[in-house]
Amino acid sequence: MHELKTDHSRASLEGAHAHGARRYVSSRAERPTSFDPADIPVPRGREEEWRFTPIRRFAPLFDLDAVAVGTASGALTVDVDAPAGADVETVSREDPRLGVVGAPADRTGVVAWAAFRSATVLTLRPGAVLERAARVTTTGGDPDLAHPAAQHILVEAQRDAVGTVVLDHRGTAALTQTVEVTVAAGAELTLVTIQGWEDAAVHASSHRVRVEGRGILKHVVVSLGGDVRISSDLGFKGEGGHIDAYGVYFTDAGQHQEHRPYVAHTEPHCYSRVAYKGALQGEGAHSVWVGDCFIGAGARGTDTYELNRNLVLTEGAKADSIPNLEIENGNIEGAGHASATGRFDDEQLFYLRARGIPEKEARRLVVLGFFNEIVAEIRVPEVEERLMAAIEKELELTGLVSAREQTAQAL
Repeated sequence: MHELKTDHSRASLEGAHAHGARRYVSSRAERPTSFDPADIPVPRGREEEWRFTPIRRFAPLFDLDAVAVGTASGALTVDVDAPAGADVETVSREDPRLGVVGAPADRTGVVAWAAFRSATVLTLRPGAVLERAARVTTTGGDPDLAHPAAQHILVEAQRDAVGTVVLDHRGTAALTQTVEVTVAAGAELTLVTIQGWEDAAVHASSHRVRVEGRGILKHVVVSLGGDVRISSDLGFKGEGGHIDAYGVYFTDAGQHQEHRPYVAHTEPHCYSRVAYKGALQGEGAHSVWVGDCFIGAGARGTDTYELNRNLVLTEGAKADSIPNLEIENGNIEGAGHASATGRFDDEQLFYLRARGIPEKEARRLVVLGFFNEIVAEIRVPEVEERLMAAIEKELELTGLVSAREQTAQAL
């Protein structure tokens, strides 16, 4: 393969940087990070960060040589639609804006960094207010997953800019991806990533995010298709930053969907809320949520909370949910976490059925109500409509939508 290089000296790392053998760490804040693939070996599945992941499915994304070749094959196409106030560039890997938010922390992340050839950069200009969402659509045309590929996207919201960016993924691909995000002081960015892949797709993505000063970020992850593993490292630079991180996923039979949000509070008086909800149905459906929050010694006045809820719709589905909170500073506003996995709420079903609603329709309403709390927070109409339509389609597999239609006709 061609030797790919870049100047790593400009990177600003928030975690520990370790070379050589990987050591066990109990804290995500202490994870070894590196831009060098030699420092982050291929996982075997016993490592804490990989023990829930089906290693064989993601193995093609561990192979740097194969991913470099696949990236050059052109199996992916990228289309960008940006309104006035947003600039779009395709830049080389030597561009000095790349690699400054943080360093990769796992094998797919470091392969994504080492194998990409060019990056898509989307910049919201200072003071710009976007009239509509900017959209980056990545389409995979590799149904046999013969060409595992890498991709790099940088989204910059400059000072006082306001807007929404949607990263949409379609088709079939084996993709390892880096998404870097910077939100300048006074900027307000909504970033939505939609994993709308076909079932055969495999997608690992490392989101590395920095919110500066009093910047505001709404970070939304929507996973509907394919096997996905999304690791989001969300951090602050300067006092008074604000992050809302939302996630919605619907996991089908045989599908693996894994989300690993991590919020690093290292600055004073910053705010974060993390809320993910998922539903599972079908034999072998497996979701994983590992939510970590770190409050450093200098992060006085921190206000943070993380939540995960899972609704198991059928037998044979499994949800793993692990919230973690690490606090090194007692001078904070508040910190907490919650996690729950369960089946339908019998009291809700009884309430609806007691009012003449058939059981299947009642179950449908319970599922839609379960998701509505998160969907309503997205506040991007096109995304909300697509998401609710996708949930309706998933529910059709259990006959709930047809039951609703029959009920409406009867009325």
